Amino acid sequence: MMRYETIGVIGAGAWGTALAQTAASAGRDVLLWSFEHDVAEVINSKRENSIYLPDVELSPRISAVTAMSELDACDAVLAVAPAQHLRRVLEQYLPFAPQGLPVVLCAKGIEQSSLSMMTQVLGETIPHALPAVLSGPSFAIDTAKGLPTAVTLACEDEQVGEDLISALGTKRFRPYLATDLIGAEIGGAVKNVLAIACGISEGRGLGKSAHSALIARGFAEMTRLALALGAQRETLSGLCGLGDLVLTCSSPQSRNMSCGLALGRGVHLDDILSERRAVTEGVASAPAVVALAKRNSIEMPICEAVDAILAGRVSVEDAIETLLSRPFTLETV
Repeated sequence: MMRYETIGVIGAGAWGTALAQTAASAGRDVLLWSFEHDVAEVINSKRENSIYLPDVELSPRISAVTAMSELDACDAVLAVAPAQHLRRVLEQYLPFAPQGLPVVLCAKGIEQSSLSMMTQVLGETIPHALPAVLSGPSFAIDTAKGLPTAVTLACEDEQVGEDLISALGTKRFRPYLATDLIGAEIGGAVKNVLAIACGISEGRGLGKSAHSALIARGFAEMTRLALALGAQRETLSGLCGLGDLVLTCSSPQSRNMSCGLALGRGVHLDDILSERRAVTEGVASAPAVVALAKRNSIEMPICEAVDAILAGRVSVEDAIETLLSRPFTLETV
């Protein structure tokens, strides 16, 4: 059994800070790397990330750093940088990553430029790292405040996965072990796009029946793509698939659903994003999800509609009309 006593967290946004707090609560010493110097300064001086996760008193076990070199002594690292920036961040970390270091990928998305999943990005940037994926129904504020949360931790090496769970898990933060990294990644990436669709439906006042239908048929889209890429069906039925989908599609607390709500009410996408400092992953992932589906001959009409709306190719009204005009068919995945 390997003991991971010092945990590095790359990315000091809301989710990175929440995971740092969780690791500290589990008794680990945590080095939290921040790209933004002002964020690191506030964390160290005030024991709070007032910019991304206000009103949470952070553990004294957490030290914020701004130099990648300070992570060189970490036993394991959680990579929480946004999906579209992960490659660049991991390239910066490469000189300080030892052989066989477990890197737990916590960003939920697909890289636009390459259509790569985060495990592929890690394999190309730090090939000697040992990949794992953390995903599941978890709002940062709930996790940081110690409210009960359950997630999937996927790792092909089960012993390493069990050791990571021992290092990070608490009574209130409960990781469940899986070995299917692809399923965990696709669930996390696609649910963000579907949450935008559910937000648009709510913003347009289409009712709870339509909302539920979008979740169910969106789950079918997610499952089709994941299976085509080699995932296991049961993974998508678990926390990192259906569980995360239900949470993200059901609360305006989700940045993706709140983005959809505003779109459904007629707010322009540029205006929505200009008011946010945090990343809305579904906006960046939508074109990548659709392109990846087309590459694999997978039909994903809800995700295609979201992508078309975000790109300004169709109006919300026309996208809804197109979905409602699709031919009747068998209910299959």
